[in-house]
Amino acid sequence: MRLDYDVIVIGAGHAGCEAASAAARLGSCTLLITIDMNKIAQMSCNPAVGGIAKGQIVREIDALGGQMGIVTDRTSIQFRMLNRSKGPAMWSPRAQSDRMRFMAEWRGILENTPGLYIWQDTVVQLCVEQGRVVGVITALGVKFTARAVVLTAGTFLNGLMHVGPVQIQGGRVAEPSAHGITEQLRQMGFVTDRMKTGTPVRIDARTIHFDKATRQDGESDFHHFSFLPGERSKLRQRPCWMVYTNPAVHEVLRQALPQSPLYNGQITSIGPRYCPSIETKIVTFADKESHLLFIEPEGETTQEMYLNGFSSSLPWQVQIEALKHIPALADVQIYRPGYAIEYDFFDPTQLHHTLETKLVKGLFFAGQVNGTTGYEEAAGQGLIAGINAHHAALGGEPFVLHRDQAYIGVLIDDLVTKGVDEPYRMFTSRAEHRILLRQDDADMRLTPLGYAQGLADSTRYELMESKRRQVSSLIDFARSTTVRAADVNGALERLGLQPLKQGVKLYDLLLRPQLSVNLLADMLPALRQQIGMLEAGRREEIVEAAEIQIKYSGYIERESQMAERLSRLDRVTLRGKFDYSALHQLSTEARQKLQRIDPATVGQASRIPGISPSDINILLLLLGR
Repeated sequence: MRLDYDVIVIGAGHAGCEAASAAARLGSCTLLITIDMNKIAQMSCNPAVGGIAKGQIVREIDALGGQMGIVTDRTSIQFRMLNRSKGPAMWSPRAQSDRMRFMAEWRGILENTPGLYIWQDTVVQLCVEQGRVVGVITALGVKFTARAVVLTAGTFLNGLMHVGPVQIQGGRVAEPSAHGITEQLRQMGFVTDRMKTGTPVRIDARTIHFDKATRQDGESDFHHFSFLPGERSKLRQRPCWMVYTNPAVHEVLRQALPQSPLYNGQITSIGPRYCPSIETKIVTFADKESHLLFIEPEGETTQEMYLNGFSSSLPWQVQIEALKHIPALADVQIYRPGYAIEYDFFDPTQLHHTLETKLVKGLFFAGQVNGTTGYEEAAGQGLIAGINAHHAALGGEPFVLHRDQAYIGVLIDDLVTKGVDEPYRMFTSRAEHRILLRQDDADMRLTPLGYAQGLADSTRYELMESKRRQVSSLIDFARSTTVRAADVNGALERLGLQPLKQGVKLYDLLLRPQLSVNLLADMLPALRQQIGMLEAGRREEIVEAAEIQIKYSGYIERESQMAERLSRLDRVTLRGKFDYSALHQLSTEARQKLQRIDPATVGQASRIPGISPSDINILLLLLGR
């Protein structure tokens, strides 16, 4: 039995799985410690991956060589591309997964990764010597040593669940909470607080009147999560269903508010503003007579359904009574009620951009312990923490993604620079360069970085390069090909579009918003032939990528220039240059925040709330800039 490792990962949720997989695949002998091996990569809340901005994160994880996109594609029972009515910077993939197969797929990957071992136990203490982590001690009394440790304990740190007046210690239903680590880290100087999240009731599909709900099917085109071909689900695809609450539902909930832990003082921690409970919705939006709910399948064959939008901590009797006023759920039978859970998290401004803690060398935090919410945000952090834990253990340069490179870079920079005052959820609006961070080009942006790290293999890299060459070839063809008016005017007029007065380049014709490559291919045999020369299995993906680059070239170029100007401040190093408390030229607030956060660069300092442009100018002057 081996007791010494390069990297130890605590927790096998979405952050822990990516961290352990990355560290091991990079060459670190890695130990993953989890309370329950049967709950590896458990989808604690809804059985879905992706969504607005979250889908972009999963595509980035995949492009870097992570596993979440592959696992999702293999276990998907529905796929949709959200926000199609908006520009491509807003398109966001989302998939329903088979919950049990998702966990089984992840466990199979981890168990068969060379150099990666699993131990079922609970970590109760970190071993720290001279400011550096050297291992962990478990509830069974086993001491494992390591050169780096990644903490990804999710909601398990002093987790406490609420169903009405009932309180149960645990990190998830039927799983015990973890104690000891928060208390130890607090004694070492770490700032910690409590957050709250929740999950809805689970419903027996046999008791749902689906004829009184609106069906929502998935899509079956070429889109999916992984950039690798062949990673497609073989599972039966299933629909979701839409229903609405009504005034009768709201009245039941409103009458029961004194029994809600959220409103009677039982819960005092910080809850998520962007994923509120149903009781919060009827209070915050008191004038609304209905709220949309989604009934989502938990798997290919199971009868268990997830009621998205009805998160609640009210007594189970109240939840059922309220649901029965929805026509489709008039005879509802449930598997278990919704519940709220409180748990410990650590102020993420105590981290470097590598996700290594500032107080203890070799100790990394990832996932909900950093105040985030969502599988995708957790997995993105886990991947970065795993890469950097490997470098901390065996030597190597820190790996950091910047805001103009990835949503993951935006996520981590927001956490370590601004901190959190509520559970952090990613949105496209958080990224100032989102036209550069599209889901379609994540491979172009990040696979070279993943390949340089050794995480993305040569097969993935060559697939990316092949796609790049074919996209460029199609764009060059559009730039060099002249379209005669006689070739397209008849079709344009039938479509109600302005005909050409003279020949134009195909590239310029594609700038018309009503026209697409595929539409013009029906009119132009040469374009049809050019498309036919593209790689068969990825033809649609390549055409879409080329078309986006053509139609949005002006926006992309302008955003790239803006990103370059802003990134100059991120190349001016700051850490270790000043004792901020002695810089009386700065405002008092600036001195306090700069001293506490100790930003690595002037760019990071400029993004700290409360740091003014004049403060930044003073720092640049003091640096001789």
